Amino acid sequence: MYFCRPTFNQGSMNELLIIILAYLLGSIPTSVWVSKYFFGIVDMFKGILAVKLALLFPDYLDNEMRFVNLQLGLGLAAVVGHIFPIWADFRGGKGIATLFGMVLGIQANVALCCVGVFILVLYVTRYVSLSSILASIAFPVFILIIFNEPEKLYRIFAIAVAMMVLLTHQKNIGRLLRGNESKVPILKHRDRRRQRRRPSGNSGE
Repeated sequence: MYFCRPTFNQGSMNELLIIILAYLLGSIPTSVWVSKYFFGIVDMFKGILAVKLALLFPDYLDNEMRFVNLQLGLGLAAVVGHIFPIWADFRGGKGIATLFGMVLGIQANVALCCVGVFILVLYVTRYVSLSSILASIAFPVFILIIFNEPEKLYRIFAIAVAMMVLLTHQKNIGRLLRGNESKVPILKHRDRRRQRRRPSGNSGE
């Protein structure tokens, strides 16, 4: 009687290990270990570093499609690690900064366009949550329409990102609709000047 022994491809095993490493990298609880003034920047670099792990596989560099797919897998592992960190009882953040770092590491021009949307919305509304939501919705628009990215998995990923951000910001969307979402304390001088320019309701009496 012959028994079939399972065979393992060394390359696949290495890919699995590097994806686990990307998840562990994303799981680092930067909000606990790093100052609150810098943890957003560190979260972004977690996403960048995760996709750069793909460079450890030189065989992928000759095939752009395989290389981008590997980067997507590594970046998503880091984002999942940030949202469900093993080091913090699987309770993490929303993964926006890590997700941005991931896109920045894969396609910097698209990431910078999304930053432009974020800054514009933040300047007009001062809502960080609304800025994040609209920037994430703009992401698939840039990928599918403006830059017309041919890679199907990347296009699916862009749509999934927008949906994920909408799901993770349900409470923020509720507060925005109710009008009690908090604003960031920037551009206070602009708002004060606007209030001074408004005519008093009793000025005509």
